[in-house]
Amino acid sequence: MRIVQFLGRDEARRVGVVTEQGNALQVVRGAPRLYDLARDALRTDTKLQEVIAQRLSDDREDYAAAIAEKRVLVPFDHPDPYHHLVTGTGLSHLGSAAARDAMHSKLQAEDAELSDSMKMFKWGVEGGKPAEGKIGVAPEWFYKGDGSCAVAPEQPLDFPGYALDGGDEVEVVGLYLAGKNHRIYRVGFALGNEYSDHVMERRNYLYLAHSKLRQCSYGPELLLGELPRHVSGQARLRRGEDIVWEQDWLSGEDNMCHSIGNLEHHHFKYRNFRRPGDVHAHFFGAATGSFTSNIETRPGDMFEIESATFGKPLRNPLGEKIETEQLVDVQWL
Repeated sequence: MRIVQFLGRDEARRVGVVTEQGNALQVVRGAPRLYDLARDALRTDTKLQEVIAQRLSDDREDYAAAIAEKRVLVPFDHPDPYHHLVTGTGLSHLGSAAARDAMHSKLQAEDAELSDSMKMFKWGVEGGKPAEGKIGVAPEWFYKGDGSCAVAPEQPLDFPGYALDGGDEVEVVGLYLAGKNHRIYRVGFALGNEYSDHVMERRNYLYLAHSKLRQCSYGPELLLGELPRHVSGQARLRRGEDIVWEQDWLSGEDNMCHSIGNLEHHHFKYRNFRRPGDVHAHFFGAATGSFTSNIETRPGDMFEIESATFGKPLRNPLGEKIETEQLVDVQWL
């Protein structure tokens, strides 16, 4: 089952289930948000898919029209963006077979000869998939912002004046809801564009935290149920009528050095990330991105990420750069 949140032409929020043909959204009765359905599932101790199935109506929405008219929203969010946290992990993917061979050769060096990034990647390869019931090595972790940084599919990503770059990062995103007694519930998975400043990060790795404080996007569809162990797709950068970059990408645990469960543990082990009622969007690490080919993005470029696992592609244009950075004038009370 794949879920989409969207606005009707009356501008009211709706939740829809993607039909088998993939061309329509079957509307769920009385549910402006998937969040409401998830809370109902917890309250009644019922599986989320069952709650949705019980409330499916006969109303249908033309999916292509909703996309073309830019009425599709991120597939899972919180009514209050301050209770919606966006975070992620890095150095979690093995890459293509050729990249794996090259990486394996590098990892044969002594730890003293490895960069901090390579050390962390090596730790993930060696201890990122612990035995069931065990805790593995911690991954790299970063914070992106609250729910206000999550941009809907088809909508532009901001290019702030202080940014040195606006680059895509092709990822899978886990969506979660914190319930009572600080229990965490997995809602589903979506395509994600983590969108970061790679030029800033490359200047000095200690700028990583700064480089991640940008917008992001995920969707348009949320996959309910387990993430396949092997996920494949294509990513591209369109510039007008031209495709200036295109690459296949891989994700899922078969293509990662950390298990999903290990990444989840090392995020939610912090009690302040288990606050009842909060929503979490957690990026699982970049599978690829145009920056890997040293592509310099430009305003108007269209980022496009797709995979048959997730239905329709995630698309976002890069907005015009805000040329003037104003000094933040901090004053005394």
